[in-house]
Amino acid sequence: MSRFEDCMQNVGRWADRIKILVWDRTGLVLVHKRLEGCKFVWPTIADGVMRISPAMFAALFEGLDWRLVRPEEARRPQVAG
Repeated sequence: MSRFEDCMQNVGRWADRIKILVWDRTGLVLVHKRLEGCKFVWPTIADGVMRISPAMFAALFEGLDWRLVRPEEARRPQVAG
């Protein structure tokens, strides 16, 4: 893992487990999670890299289908001042 990357994950052959190696600028943190009763829904991998937003990662880590998570639209204020 290069010093410019923040996170590396290992999916493996089991779709219900994830291992994440995170560099937090002070050391490496290993996170291992196993879902009970469901499987992770993984984004596609392009050039050996899986790119996801923080919101997509949060949904994925909770065991949700990240494809169903939609960002809320930014609203314009009705009254200023």
